[in-house]
Amino acid sequence: MHRIRVLHVIQNLNYGGMERLLADIVRRVDRERFESHVLCLEYFGRFADGLAERAELHLAARQPRYSMIWPGRLAAQIRGLRPDVIHTHSGVWYKTSFAARLARVPRLIHTDHGRPSPDPWLFRMLDGLACRRTSVVAAVSEVLARQLEDTVVRGSCPIEVIPNGVDTDLFRPRPDNGVLRRELGLAPEVPIIGSIGRLESIKGYEIMIEAFAHLCKRFEAGPQPVLVLAGDGSERERLEDLIASRALGDSARLLGWRDDVHDLLSAFALFTMSSHSEGTSVSLLEAMSAGLCPVVTDVGGNRAVVGEDLVHRLVPPDNSIALAGAWSDAIHDGPRRGADAETARSRVQDCFSLEAMVRSYERLYSAEPKAEHPSQ
Repeated sequence: MHRIRVLHVIQNLNYGGMERLLADIVRRVDRERFESHVLCLEYFGRFADGLAERAELHLAARQPRYSMIWPGRLAAQIRGLRPDVIHTHSGVWYKTSFAARLARVPRLIHTDHGRPSPDPWLFRMLDGLACRRTSVVAAVSEVLARQLEDTVVRGSCPIEVIPNGVDTDLFRPRPDNGVLRRELGLAPEVPIIGSIGRLESIKGYEIMIEAFAHLCKRFEAGPQPVLVLAGDGSERERLEDLIASRALGDSARLLGWRDDVHDLLSAFALFTMSSHSEGTSVSLLEAMSAGLCPVVTDVGGNRAVVGEDLVHRLVPPDNSIALAGAWSDAIHDGPRRGADAETARSRVQDCFSLEAMVRSYERLYSAEPKAEHPSQ
């Protein structure tokens, strides 16, 4: 039986939710039906470790400066790999769609993991051109699908919503093993407000630090909380300066990228995000699956992730005082926080299965029609 050769194209496989999802798809896809290849345009990175057992990994040849105008070198490399399907991920859509057309690849699928806010007109124009060469666009949330339909996707290119998924067996509630607390010198009773993600402007971490400064000034009952941010990115130095300017000292910690995500999640009292924009956050899904109460901004797909039973844990974006108040409420009401943590895990188990996500992409790769709901 002919296996469908799928070529994933991405900037790199370093830390990030999009990169983790690509690795999850490659590891879970039916190997009897699909042959997986991954082409990185920059370098491999952390999530490439062990992936060669499930896919052939390729590094793109060095691209000339004019490659956005004429990606001939990329097209030649793609032609040599002879894919039946190309699956692009945010950031590489336009260039790869052009190269795929030159290489005469019959099917191109693009997953949009989220748009900048505001979305620059140049990005919208280039991706609008790319959609004309695309078989189907997958959006990771309903909100993102509407944004794409209104501002990016033109013509007859269909849009499907395929929510991100996580492994709920791997990300499960675990007792705090004390690893993070020993590292940071924290007593068992100190509540840790935790977040994991890229330190980039779209994530709004400056709002989080301002909120924590508000919280520290007004926090009276119980042990003083600490703020722990795991991740790295271009905003790190600016955030370090902001922490220093607010005299937060060791009560706010930037850990950098970590491989011990389970140790972090088990130590957090709650999980928080202050993003300006989101698709369907993998970090949020993992934290909820691990049994953490979420306190996150009401942007993008976050409302759909937490569900109706947890909407009281949403806060307006760009509002540090509201975020600080939501943290305080969660920390001081342990029983309700615990109940919401259980609700969070159930929500992910019911609605954000990794297997369901992978099966949806398999259907797109093989160009199978979407199954109609029985009531339709």
